[in-house]
Amino acid sequence: MAQTNGASPRFGPGSIVPLWRDGEEITTSKTFDVVSPLTDEVLHKSSAASVEDAHAAVAAAERAYPEWARTPPHVRRDLLLKAADEFARRREELWYFCSKETGSTEPYFEFDFNDALESLKSCAGLILKAQQGSVPSILDQGRSAMIVKEPYGVVVSIAPWNAPCILGLRSFLGPIAMGNTVVVKGPEKAPGCYWTLVDIFRAAGLPSGVLNTIIHRPQDGGEITSALISAPAVRKVNFTGSTAVGRVIAGLAGRELKPVLMELGGKAPAIVCEDADLQLAALQCTLGAFLYSGQICMATERILVNAKVADDFRKALSATIDQVFAGNGLVLVDKTPVEKNARLLQDAISKGAKTTYGEAGEKLDLATAMKPVVVEGVKEGMDLYYQESFGPTVSLFVVKSDEEALKIANDTEYGLASAVFTENLQRGLRIARQIETGAVHINSMSVHDESVLPHGGAKKSGFGRFNGEEGLQEWVRLKTITWKN
Repeated sequence: MAQTNGASPRFGPGSIVPLWRDGEEITTSKTFDVVSPLTDEVLHKSSAASVEDAHAAVAAAERAYPEWARTPPHVRRDLLLKAADEFARRREELWYFCSKETGSTEPYFEFDFNDALESLKSCAGLILKAQQGSVPSILDQGRSAMIVKEPYGVVVSIAPWNAPCILGLRSFLGPIAMGNTVVVKGPEKAPGCYWTLVDIFRAAGLPSGVLNTIIHRPQDGGEITSALISAPAVRKVNFTGSTAVGRVIAGLAGRELKPVLMELGGKAPAIVCEDADLQLAALQCTLGAFLYSGQICMATERILVNAKVADDFRKALSATIDQVFAGNGLVLVDKTPVEKNARLLQDAISKGAKTTYGEAGEKLDLATAMKPVVVEGVKEGMDLYYQESFGPTVSLFVVKSDEEALKIANDTEYGLASAVFTENLQRGLRIARQIETGAVHINSMSVHDESVLPHGGAKKSGFGRFNGEEGLQEWVRLKTITWKN
Protein backbone atom coordinates (compact mmCIF):
# COMPACT_ATOMS: atom_id res chain seq x y z
CA MET A 1 0.00 0.00 0.00
CA ALA A 2 1.31 3.44 -0.91
CA GLN A 3 2.05 5.84 1.92
CA THR A 4 -0.32 8.77 2.17
CA ASN A 5 2.39 11.24 3.15
CA GLY A 6 4.15 11.10 -0.22
CA ALA A 7 3.65 13.34 -3.23
CA SER A 8 0.87 12.55 -5.66
CA PRO A 9 2.04 10.72 -8.77
CA ARG A 10 0.28 13.32 -10.92
CA PHE A 11 -1.24 16.20 -8.95
CA GLY A 12 0.24 18.10 -6.05
CA PRO A 13 -0.04 21.57 -4.45
CA GLY A 14 -0.51 24.19 -7.15
CA SER A 15 -1.50 21.70 -9.85
CA ILE A 16 -4.97 21.54 -11.40
CA VAL A 17 -6.95 18.34 -11.91
CA PRO A 18 -8.51 18.52 -15.40
CA LEU A 19 -11.86 17.31 -16.67
CA TRP A 20 -12.17 14.58 -19.29
CA ARG A 21 -13.99 15.41 -22.52
CA ASP A 22 -13.88 13.60 -25.82
CA GLY A 23 -10.80 11.68 -24.71
CA GLU A 24 -8.84 14.83 -23.82
CA GLU A 25 -7.97 16.59 -20.56
CA ILE A 26 -9.71 19.95 -20.22
CA THR A 27 -8.38 22.51 -17.74
CA THR A 28 -10.89 25.28 -17.11
CA SER A 29 -10.21 28.93 -16.35
CA LYS A 30 -12.11 28.69 -13.07
CA THR A 31 -10.77 26.37 -10.36
CA PHE A 32 -11.37 25.58 -6.69
CA ASP A 33 -9.22 24.21 -3.87
CA VAL A 34 -9.43 20.56 -2.86
CA VAL A 35 -8.81 20.36 0.91
CA SER A 36 -7.74 17.25 2.81
CA PRO A 37 -10.01 16.29 5.73
CA LEU A 38 -6.94 14.77 7.39
CA THR A 39 -4.84 17.93 7.56
CA ASP A 40 -7.12 20.79 6.43
CA GLU A 41 -4.44 21.61 3.86
CA VAL A 42 -4.96 22.31 0.15
CA LEU A 43 -3.99 19.20 -1.80
CA HIS A 44 -4.43 20.58 -5.29
CA LYS A 45 -6.95 22.49 -7.36
CA SER A 46 -9.73 21.14 -9.51
CA SER A 47 -11.05 22.45 -12.77
CA ALA A 48 -14.49 23.96 -12.23
CA ALA A 49 -16.93 23.18 -15.01
CA SER A 50 -19.44 25.70 -16.35
CA VAL A 51 -22.80 25.15 -18.00
CA GLU A 52 -21.01 25.43 -21.33
CA ASP A 53 -18.66 22.63 -20.26
CA ALA A 54 -21.70 20.53 -19.36
CA HIS A 55 -23.22 21.06 -22.77
CA ALA A 56 -19.88 20.26 -24.45
CA ALA A 57 -19.56 17.01 -22.47
CA VAL A 58 -23.06 15.91 -23.51
CA ALA A 59 -22.24 16.78 -27.12
CA ALA A 60 -19.07 14.68 -26.98
CA ALA A 61 -21.03 11.73 -25.58
CA GLU A 62 -23.71 12.17 -28.24
CA ARG A 63 -21.12 12.10 -31.05
CA ALA A 64 -19.53 8.96 -29.65
CA TYR A 65 -22.79 7.10 -29.10
CA PRO A 66 -23.65 5.69 -32.57
CA GLU A 67 -20.34 3.90 -33.04
CA TRP A 68 -20.13 2.71 -29.42
CA ALA A 69 -23.69 1.37 -29.53
CA ARG A 70 -22.73 -0.74 -32.58
CA THR A 71 -19.66 -2.19 -30.83
CA PRO A 72 -20.11 -5.96 -30.44
CA PRO A 73 -20.67 -7.12 -26.85
CA HIS A 74 -17.51 -9.25 -26.85
CA VAL A 75 -15.42 -6.19 -27.73
CA ARG A 76 -16.89 -4.30 -24.78
CA ARG A 77 -16.25 -7.35 -22.60
CA ASP A 78 -12.58 -7.48 -23.57
CA LEU A 79 -12.15 -3.76 -22.97
CA LEU A 80 -13.55 -4.09 -19.44
CA LEU A 81 -11.10 -6.90 -18.73
CA LYS A 82 -8.23 -4.68 -19.90
CA ALA A 83 -9.58 -1.93 -17.64
CA ALA A 84 -9.60 -4.41 -14.74
CA ASP A 85 -5.90 -5.12 -15.29
CA GLU A 86 -5.16 -1.39 -15.44
CA PHE A 87 -7.28 -0.78 -12.35
CA ALA A 88 -5.29 -3.36 -10.39
CA ARG A 89 -2.01 -1.89 -11.61
CA ARG A 90 -2.94 1.59 -10.35
CA ARG A 91 -4.01 0.55 -6.88
CA GLU A 92 -1.51 2.79 -5.08
CA GLU A 93 -2.53 5.82 -7.12
CA LEU A 94 -6.16 5.27 -6.18
CA TRP A 95 -5.18 4.77 -2.53
CA TYR A 96 -3.36 8.11 -2.58
CA PHE A 97 -6.39 10.01 -3.81
CA CYS A 98 -8.97 8.11 -1.73
CA SER A 99 -7.01 8.66 1.47
CA LYS A 100 -5.96 12.24 0.81
CA GLU A 101 -9.17 13.59 -0.70
CA THR A 102 -11.84 11.68 1.24
CA GLY A 103 -9.99 10.48 4.37
CA SER A 104 -10.43 6.81 3.50
CA THR A 105 -8.82 4.36 5.91
CA GLU A 106 -6.80 1.36 4.76
CA PRO A 107 -9.46 -1.23 5.76
CA TYR A 108 -12.20 0.78 4.07
CA PHE A 109 -10.10 1.30 0.95
CA GLU A 110 -9.49 -2.45 0.77
CA PHE A 111 -13.25 -2.97 0.68
CA ASP A 112 -13.81 -0.12 -1.78
CA PHE A 113 -11.02 -1.13 -4.16
CA ASN A 114 -11.61 -4.89 -4.12
CA ASP A 115 -15.35 -4.51 -4.61
CA ALA A 116 -14.74 -2.24 -7.59
CA LEU A 117 -12.20 -4.60 -9.15
CA GLU A 118 -14.54 -7.56 -8.76
CA SER A 119 -17.39 -5.53 -10.25
CA LEU A 120 -15.32 -4.83 -13.35
CA LYS A 121 -14.59 -8.50 -13.88
CA SER A 122 -18.12 -9.61 -13.07
CA CYS A 123 -19.67 -7.05 -15.39
CA ALA A 124 -17.41 -8.15 -18.24
CA GLY A 125 -18.55 -11.73 -17.75
CA LEU A 126 -22.25 -10.80 -17.78
CA ILE A 127 -22.36 -8.62 -20.90
CA LEU A 128 -23.02 -11.35 -23.46
CA LYS A 129 -25.88 -12.88 -21.47
CA ALA A 130 -27.41 -9.54 -20.52
CA GLN A 131 -27.43 -8.45 -24.17
CA GLN A 132 -29.48 -11.42 -25.40
CA GLY A 133 -32.98 -10.80 -26.71
CA SER A 134 -35.78 -13.32 -27.18
CA VAL A 135 -38.17 -14.78 -29.76
CA PRO A 136 -41.56 -15.19 -28.06
CA SER A 137 -44.53 -17.19 -29.32
CA ILE A 138 -47.43 -14.90 -30.24
CA LEU A 139 -51.13 -15.42 -30.93
CA ASP A 140 -51.04 -14.27 -34.56
CA GLN A 141 -49.93 -17.41 -36.37
CA GLY A 142 -49.22 -15.47 -39.53
CA ARG A 143 -46.68 -13.28 -37.80
CA SER A 144 -43.37 -13.73 -35.99
CA ALA A 145 -41.76 -11.50 -33.39
CA MET A 146 -38.52 -10.84 -31.61
CA ILE A 147 -37.57 -8.66 -28.69
CA VAL A 148 -34.21 -6.90 -28.86
CA LYS A 149 -32.35 -4.83 -26.28
CA GLU A 150 -31.03 -1.41 -27.18
CA PRO A 151 -28.99 1.10 -25.17
CA TYR A 152 -30.67 4.34 -24.18
CA GLY A 153 -28.07 6.73 -25.57
CA VAL A 154 -26.35 9.39 -23.47
CA VAL A 155 -26.51 8.77 -19.72
CA VAL A 156 -25.79 11.28 -16.96
CA SER A 157 -24.25 9.62 -13.89
CA ILE A 158 -24.13 11.64 -10.66
CA ALA A 159 -21.74 9.94 -8.26
CA PRO A 160 -20.66 10.55 -4.62
CA TRP A 161 -17.34 10.89 -2.79
CA ASN A 162 -17.75 8.38 0.03
CA ALA A 163 -16.64 5.22 -1.82
CA PRO A 164 -14.91 6.62 -4.90
CA CYS A 165 -13.76 3.32 -6.36
CA ILE A 166 -16.97 1.30 -6.31
CA LEU A 167 -19.57 4.06 -6.36
CA GLY A 168 -17.68 6.05 -8.97
CA LEU A 169 -17.09 3.00 -11.13
CA ARG A 170 -20.61 1.60 -10.96
CA SER A 171 -22.08 4.96 -11.97
CA PHE A 172 -20.77 4.45 -15.50
CA LEU A 173 -19.76 0.77 -15.69
CA GLY A 174 -23.21 -0.68 -16.44
CA PRO A 175 -24.15 2.06 -18.91
CA ILE A 176 -21.01 1.73 -21.05
CA ALA A 177 -21.05 -2.07 -20.79
CA MET A 178 -24.47 -2.06 -22.44
CA GLY A 179 -23.54 0.40 -25.21
CA ASN A 180 -24.45 3.80 -23.75
CA THR A 181 -22.12 6.79 -23.53
CA VAL A 182 -21.79 8.70 -20.27
CA VAL A 183 -21.20 12.08 -18.67
CA VAL A 184 -20.12 11.55 -15.06
CA LYS A 185 -20.82 14.43 -12.71
CA GLY A 186 -18.31 13.66 -10.01
CA PRO A 187 -18.04 15.10 -6.49
CA GLU A 188 -16.00 18.22 -5.82
CA LYS A 189 -14.39 16.47 -2.86
CA ALA A 190 -12.72 13.77 -4.99
CA PRO A 191 -11.66 15.06 -8.42
CA GLY A 192 -8.37 13.15 -8.34
CA CYS A 193 -10.18 9.88 -7.71
CA TYR A 194 -12.52 10.42 -10.64
CA TRP A 195 -9.78 11.64 -12.97
CA THR A 196 -7.94 8.38 -12.27
CA LEU A 197 -11.01 6.19 -12.86
CA VAL A 198 -11.60 7.67 -16.30
CA ASP A 199 -7.89 7.61 -17.17
CA ILE A 200 -7.87 3.88 -16.41
CA PHE A 201 -10.50 3.33 -19.11
CA ARG A 202 -8.69 5.65 -21.51
CA ALA A 203 -5.54 3.58 -21.03
CA ALA A 204 -7.56 0.40 -21.63
CA GLY A 205 -8.65 1.70 -25.03
CA LEU A 206 -12.11 3.17 -24.44
CA PRO A 207 -12.95 5.31 -27.50
CA SER A 208 -12.94 9.09 -27.12
CA GLY A 209 -16.21 10.60 -25.98
CA VAL A 210 -17.69 7.43 -24.50
CA LEU A 211 -16.83 8.61 -20.97
CA ASN A 212 -16.62 12.27 -19.96
CA THR A 213 -16.48 14.09 -16.62
CA ILE A 214 -17.91 17.19 -15.04
CA ILE A 215 -16.61 18.51 -11.71
CA HIS A 216 -17.85 21.89 -10.50
CA ARG A 217 -17.78 24.29 -7.59
CA PRO A 218 -20.46 23.57 -4.95
CA GLN A 219 -22.28 26.81 -5.68
CA ASP A 220 -22.67 25.89 -9.36
CA GLY A 221 -24.30 22.51 -8.71
CA GLY A 222 -27.93 23.43 -9.29
CA GLU A 223 -27.40 25.18 -12.59
CA ILE A 224 -25.08 22.53 -14.01
CA THR A 225 -27.20 19.59 -12.86
CA SER A 226 -30.28 21.14 -14.45
CA ALA A 227 -28.38 21.73 -17.70
CA LEU A 228 -27.20 18.11 -17.83
CA ILE A 229 -30.57 16.53 -17.12
CA SER A 230 -32.50 18.82 -19.46
CA ALA A 231 -30.10 18.32 -22.40
CA PRO A 232 -32.16 16.71 -25.21
CA ALA A 233 -29.50 14.08 -25.94
CA VAL A 234 -29.58 12.75 -22.35
CA ARG A 235 -31.88 9.72 -22.10
CA LYS A 236 -31.43 8.39 -18.54
CA VAL A 237 -29.90 9.47 -15.22
CA ASN A 238 -28.44 7.63 -12.26
CA PHE A 239 -27.74 9.19 -8.89
CA THR A 240 -26.20 7.96 -5.65
CA GLY A 241 -26.43 10.33 -2.71
CA SER A 242 -28.75 11.81 -0.12
CA THR A 243 -32.52 11.51 -0.25
CA ALA A 244 -32.84 15.29 -0.12
CA VAL A 245 -30.78 15.77 -3.27
CA GLY A 246 -32.44 12.72 -4.83
CA ARG A 247 -35.80 14.50 -4.62
CA VAL A 248 -34.35 17.37 -6.63
CA ILE A 249 -32.79 15.07 -9.25
CA ALA A 250 -36.01 13.06 -9.60
CA GLY A 251 -38.00 16.27 -9.98
CA LEU A 252 -35.72 17.59 -12.72
CA ALA A 253 -35.82 14.26 -14.55
CA GLY A 254 -39.58 13.94 -14.07
CA ARG A 255 -40.21 17.28 -15.75
CA GLU A 256 -38.22 16.00 -18.73
CA LEU A 257 -39.92 12.55 -18.59
CA LYS A 258 -36.53 10.84 -18.25
CA PRO A 259 -36.07 7.64 -16.24
CA VAL A 260 -33.78 7.59 -13.23
CA LEU A 261 -31.94 4.98 -11.16
CA MET A 262 -31.37 6.09 -7.58
CA GLU A 263 -29.63 4.80 -4.51
CA LEU A 264 -30.29 7.22 -1.69
CA GLY A 265 -29.89 7.52 2.08
CA GLY A 266 -30.55 4.94 4.75
CA LYS A 267 -31.46 4.45 8.39
CA ALA A 268 -30.26 0.86 8.63
CA PRO A 269 -31.54 -1.16 11.59
CA ALA A 270 -29.73 -4.09 13.21
CA ILE A 271 -32.01 -6.41 15.20
CA VAL A 272 -30.25 -8.40 17.95
CA CYS A 273 -32.41 -11.32 19.14
CA GLU A 274 -32.00 -12.90 22.58
CA ASP A 275 -30.52 -16.05 20.99
CA ALA A 276 -27.84 -14.13 19.07
CA ASP A 277 -24.10 -14.62 19.44
CA LEU A 278 -23.59 -11.36 21.33
CA GLN A 279 -19.87 -11.08 20.63
CA LEU A 280 -20.50 -11.48 16.91
CA ALA A 281 -23.40 -9.04 17.03
CA ALA A 282 -21.35 -6.49 18.96
CA LEU A 283 -18.49 -6.66 16.45
CA GLN A 284 -20.73 -6.46 13.40
CA CYS A 285 -22.79 -3.62 14.86
CA THR A 286 -19.60 -1.75 15.74
CA LEU A 287 -18.27 -2.11 12.21
CA GLY A 288 -21.66 -1.44 10.64
CA ALA A 289 -22.11 1.78 12.61
CA PHE A 290 -18.59 3.21 12.63
CA LEU A 291 -16.75 1.91 9.56
CA TYR A 292 -15.52 4.94 7.60
CA SER A 293 -16.90 7.11 10.40
CA GLY A 294 -20.46 6.06 9.55
CA GLN A 295 -20.28 7.84 6.18
CA ILE A 296 -21.89 4.94 4.31
CA CYS A 297 -25.50 4.86 3.14
CA MET A 298 -25.83 1.29 4.51
CA ALA A 299 -24.35 2.18 7.91
CA THR A 300 -26.15 0.88 11.01
CA GLU A 301 -28.12 3.77 12.52
CA ARG A 302 -30.42 1.81 14.88
CA ILE A 303 -29.58 -1.20 17.04
CA LEU A 304 -32.67 -2.98 18.41
CA VAL A 305 -31.66 -5.42 21.13
CA ASN A 306 -33.94 -7.78 23.00
CA ALA A 307 -34.40 -6.78 26.66
CA LYS A 308 -33.36 -10.25 27.88
CA VAL A 309 -29.77 -9.69 26.66
CA ALA A 310 -29.62 -5.88 26.65
CA ASP A 311 -27.23 -5.52 29.60
CA ASP A 312 -24.82 -8.13 28.27
CA PHE A 313 -24.97 -6.64 24.79
CA ARG A 314 -24.24 -3.11 26.06
CA LYS A 315 -21.09 -4.38 27.76
CA ALA A 316 -20.03 -6.33 24.69
CA LEU A 317 -20.69 -3.36 22.40
CA SER A 318 -18.72 -0.89 24.53
CA ALA A 319 -15.80 -3.30 24.88
CA THR A 320 -15.78 -3.94 21.14
CA ILE A 321 -15.82 -0.24 20.26
CA ASP A 322 -12.89 0.25 22.66
CA GLN A 323 -11.03 -2.63 21.06
CA VAL A 324 -11.66 -1.72 17.41
CA PHE A 325 -11.31 2.05 17.63
CA ALA A 326 -9.23 2.41 20.81
CA GLY A 327 -10.92 5.63 21.80
CA ASN A 328 -9.65 7.37 18.66
CA GLY A 329 -11.40 10.16 16.86
CA LEU A 330 -12.89 9.20 13.51
CA VAL A 331 -12.18 11.58 10.62
CA LEU A 332 -15.14 12.76 8.56
CA VAL A 333 -14.95 14.33 5.13
CA ASP A 334 -15.22 17.91 6.46
CA LYS A 335 -16.60 19.92 9.38
CA THR A 336 -20.21 19.88 8.20
CA PRO A 337 -21.13 16.27 9.19
CA VAL A 338 -19.40 16.74 12.55
CA GLU A 339 -21.58 19.76 13.21
CA LYS A 340 -24.68 17.89 11.98
CA ASN A 341 -24.07 14.96 14.34
CA ALA A 342 -23.48 17.36 17.23
CA ARG A 343 -26.83 19.07 16.52
CA LEU A 344 -28.68 15.74 16.32
CA LEU A 345 -27.18 14.60 19.61
CA GLN A 346 -27.83 17.89 21.39
CA ASP A 347 -31.46 17.85 20.27
CA ALA A 348 -31.93 14.25 21.45
CA ILE A 349 -30.27 14.84 24.82
CA SER A 350 -32.26 18.02 25.41
CA LYS A 351 -35.40 15.90 24.97
CA GLY A 352 -34.39 13.12 27.35
CA ALA A 353 -31.96 10.81 25.50
CA LYS A 354 -28.57 9.94 27.00
CA THR A 355 -25.25 8.75 25.66
CA THR A 356 -24.12 5.33 26.88
CA TYR A 357 -20.83 5.42 24.98
CA GLY A 358 -18.91 8.54 24.06
CA GLU A 359 -19.85 12.14 24.68
CA ALA A 360 -22.02 14.47 22.64
CA GLY A 361 -20.10 17.41 21.23
CA GLU A 362 -16.70 16.32 22.52
CA LYS A 363 -14.07 18.66 21.08
CA LEU A 364 -11.08 17.07 19.37
CA ASP A 365 -7.91 18.64 18.02
CA LEU A 366 -9.04 18.00 14.43
CA ALA A 367 -12.24 19.84 13.52
CA THR A 368 -13.18 17.12 11.03
CA ALA A 369 -13.11 14.34 13.65
CA MET A 370 -15.47 12.98 16.30
CA LYS A 371 -15.49 9.89 18.48
CA PRO A 372 -18.05 7.07 18.22
CA VAL A 373 -21.26 7.73 20.14
CA VAL A 374 -24.01 5.34 21.26
CA VAL A 375 -27.19 7.03 22.46
CA GLU A 376 -30.25 5.53 24.17
CA GLY A 377 -33.70 6.89 24.81
CA VAL A 378 -34.15 8.15 21.27
CA LYS A 379 -37.85 8.45 20.42
CA GLU A 380 -40.35 10.15 18.19
CA GLY A 381 -40.09 13.91 18.33
CA MET A 382 -36.29 13.84 18.31
CA ASP A 383 -34.48 14.72 15.08
CA LEU A 384 -32.15 11.74 15.50
CA TYR A 385 -35.12 9.37 15.42
CA TYR A 386 -35.96 10.42 11.86
CA GLN A 387 -32.81 11.75 10.24
CA GLU A 388 -29.85 9.85 8.84
CA SER A 389 -26.80 10.92 10.85
CA PHE A 390 -24.28 9.83 8.18
CA GLY A 391 -21.68 9.89 10.90
CA PRO A 392 -20.42 7.85 13.89
CA THR A 393 -23.65 8.11 15.89
CA VAL A 394 -25.87 5.08 16.52
CA SER A 395 -29.10 4.78 18.52
CA LEU A 396 -29.66 1.77 20.80
CA PHE A 397 -33.24 0.62 21.49
CA VAL A 398 -34.24 -2.06 24.00
CA VAL A 399 -37.25 -4.07 22.80
CA LYS A 400 -39.33 -6.88 24.26
CA SER A 401 -40.15 -8.80 21.09
CA ASP A 402 -39.36 -9.28 17.42
CA GLU A 403 -42.59 -7.48 16.58
CA GLU A 404 -41.56 -4.39 18.55
CA ALA A 405 -38.14 -4.47 16.89
CA LEU A 406 -39.73 -4.66 13.44
CA LYS A 407 -42.09 -1.79 14.22
CA ILE A 408 -39.19 0.53 15.09
CA ALA A 409 -36.98 -0.80 12.29
CA ASN A 410 -39.67 0.01 9.72
CA ASP A 411 -40.69 3.32 11.30
CA THR A 412 -38.63 5.39 8.88
CA GLU A 413 -38.93 6.76 5.37
CA TYR A 414 -35.70 4.94 4.48
CA GLY A 415 -35.26 1.34 3.40
CA LEU A 416 -31.81 0.53 2.05
CA ALA A 417 -30.07 -2.10 4.20
CA SER A 418 -30.50 -3.94 7.50
CA ALA A 419 -29.13 -6.72 9.67
CA VAL A 420 -30.52 -9.47 11.93
CA PHE A 421 -28.60 -11.45 14.56
CA THR A 422 -29.97 -14.82 15.66
CA GLU A 423 -28.77 -18.41 15.90
CA ASN A 424 -32.10 -19.57 14.46
CA LEU A 425 -31.98 -19.23 10.67
CA GLN A 426 -35.72 -19.77 10.28
CA ARG A 427 -36.35 -16.93 12.70
CA GLY A 428 -33.83 -14.76 10.90
CA LEU A 429 -35.49 -15.39 7.55
CA ARG A 430 -38.93 -14.68 9.00
CA ILE A 431 -37.71 -11.33 10.35
CA ALA A 432 -35.84 -10.56 7.13
CA ARG A 433 -39.02 -10.96 5.08
CA GLN A 434 -40.73 -8.31 7.22
CA ILE A 435 -38.03 -5.61 7.18
CA GLU A 436 -38.81 -2.99 4.53
CA THR A 437 -35.33 -2.68 3.02
CA GLY A 438 -33.59 -3.58 -0.22
CA ALA A 439 -31.22 -5.95 1.58
CA VAL A 440 -31.12 -7.86 4.87
CA HIS A 441 -27.93 -9.49 6.16
CA ILE A 442 -28.32 -12.25 8.76
CA ASN A 443 -25.47 -12.44 11.28
CA SER A 444 -23.46 -9.83 9.42
CA MET A 445 -23.29 -6.05 9.43
CA SER A 446 -25.69 -3.91 7.44
CA VAL A 447 -22.82 -2.69 5.23
CA HIS A 448 -22.46 -5.26 2.48
CA ASP A 449 -22.06 -5.00 -1.28
CA GLU A 450 -21.11 -7.60 -3.88
CA SER A 451 -20.86 -7.30 -7.62
CA VAL A 452 -23.29 -10.18 -8.30
CA LEU A 453 -25.99 -9.03 -5.84
CA PRO A 454 -28.53 -6.44 -6.99
CA HIS A 455 -28.20 -3.35 -4.82
CA GLY A 456 -30.82 -0.70 -4.18
CA GLY A 457 -33.47 0.48 -1.80
CA ALA A 458 -37.14 0.55 -0.85
CA LYS A 459 -39.32 3.49 0.12
CA LYS A 460 -37.34 6.75 -0.03
CA SER A 461 -33.97 5.03 -0.27
CA GLY A 462 -34.40 4.93 -4.02
CA PHE A 463 -35.52 2.67 -6.86
CA GLY A 464 -33.88 0.53 -9.51
CA ARG A 465 -30.84 -1.65 -8.95
CA PHE A 466 -27.10 -1.50 -9.46
CA ASN A 467 -24.90 -4.63 -9.75
CA GLY A 468 -25.34 -8.03 -11.33
CA GLU A 469 -27.39 -8.79 -14.42
CA GLU A 470 -30.29 -6.85 -12.91
CA GLY A 471 -28.05 -3.78 -12.85
CA LEU A 472 -27.07 -4.22 -16.49
CA GLN A 473 -30.70 -4.52 -17.55
CA GLU A 474 -31.23 -0.99 -16.21
CA TRP A 475 -29.25 0.30 -19.19
CA VAL A 476 -31.15 -1.21 -22.09
CA ARG A 477 -34.71 -0.76 -23.25
CA LEU A 478 -36.77 -3.40 -25.00
CA LYS A 479 -37.88 -3.08 -28.60
CA THR A 480 -40.49 -5.39 -30.13
CA ILE A 481 -40.14 -6.21 -33.83
CA THR A 482 -42.75 -8.24 -35.73
CA TRP A 483 -43.02 -9.38 -39.33
CA LYS A 484 -45.45 -11.28 -41.53
CA ASN A 485 -44.41 -14.86 -42.23
